[in-house]
Amino acid sequence: MSYPQLLTAEEKLADVKKLLSLPRVVVICGSTRFMAEMNEADLREGKAGKIVVKPGIDMKSPHELWSDPVEAEALMVRFDGLHRAKIRLADEVLVVGDYIGDSARAEIAYARSLGKPVRFTHSEVAPEA
Repeated sequence: MSYPQLLTAEEKLADVKKLLSLPRVVVICGSTRFMAEMNEADLREGKAGKIVVKPGIDMKSPHELWSDPVEAEALMVRFDGLHRAKIRLADEVLVVGDYIGDSARAEIAYARSLGKPVRFTHSEVAPEA
């Protein structure tokens, strides 16, 4: 007797997106030094009809929530986890900027490990697949 193949979580998410007629979701990744460029990419991707998610916090800018180094480290871990969730939610990744640091490189590797297509605003900085 054969049994129906169970859907993976990713396949279930894709089915739900289709049922809800959701547009493609793109997550923006890259160094927060490129926040202005990320905002511009958000506008362009939105104009193209995509839902855009991106980093909303620039921890390089002073703020009372991360003025304590211990709290800042805990928040960084939390925000990194949230950004990985955004990558899982997305259909594709857009890496913004002409520099890729360790954090963005890890996000690219994570996205690729999930089979997400990755685009770059500056293809010359794209790490090997």
